[in-house]
Amino acid sequence: MNRRLLTILVIAFVIAGLCAFMVARMLGSRLQATKPAATKYVVAANADIKLGTTLAAGNLTSIQIAGDLPTGAILKPEDAIGRGVISDLYKGEPILDSRLAPKGGGTGLAGAIPVGMRACAVKVDEVVGVSGFVTPGMRVDVLISGNPPGAQNNQEGTQSRTLLQNIQVLSAGTDIQKDQEGKAKQVQVVNVLVTPEQAEGLTLAQNQGVKIQLVLRNPLDTKTDPVPGTGMGLIFADKTVAAKPKSVVVAKSPKKPASEAFSIEVINGSSRSKQEFGSPEVKP
Repeated sequence: MNRRLLTILVIAFVIAGLCAFMVARMLGSRLQATKPAATKYVVAANADIKLGTTLAAGNLTSIQIAGDLPTGAILKPEDAIGRGVISDLYKGEPILDSRLAPKGGGTGLAGAIPVGMRACAVKVDEVVGVSGFVTPGMRVDVLISGNPPGAQNNQEGTQSRTLLQNIQVLSAGTDIQKDQEGKAKQVQVVNVLVTPEQAEGLTLAQNQGVKIQLVLRNPLDTKTDPVPGTGMGLIFADKTVAAKPKSVVVAKSPKKPASEAFSIEVINGSSRSKQEFGSPEVKP
């Protein structure tokens, strides 16, 4: 065989081998990229679950998640059964350990109360309670309106004060109470998360018959400012009339009595002379 032809064939085989190797590597990397990731089963809610609910087997289901699992995901149903929900859960949502009360930490609404805090119930009107004005997780200010004690001669009339600021709503619902005739009636109740000191002031205001109003605020606005409050007299006051300037009385200091002039008679031998002197406090 011609040596030249043999050289050409060898080079062709080498090039073909290199091309086949490169194509095989490219196909292998693409097959690995399209290979489905490993999936794992996690516990999820089979329906919408409200805050304060104690989880039972009927509330749970399992879903598959590919790739990395969410932090705190619960893998076994027994790790969630019997624990209270401290944040609303939605259908198909993986249940995280941080959304449930600790094991042995109580069930229902009590499990959602942080250590050192208290849940205080506040009665509100139907506009606030029914219309969805306040829902769990929102931030509100608590305003009170009424007549201050011992204010018979108060010219401002009924007054309004900001009692608490930036308070978290824990739950909202209804409570059954009896009216004056003993008949049961539904009352809108909102549970707010407060400190023990704040709970004392809020409870005292409710027991004194003071009207309480919840004012919604932006959850990102956590700044609290001192609010002076207002009264009916200040609201209806004519702010266009300039206030009369108060007369200022300046007390005059009493004048010191001027000292009288005096004279001295000087005797020098047989001669006499008289010298007069003015008051040492009087300036010439």
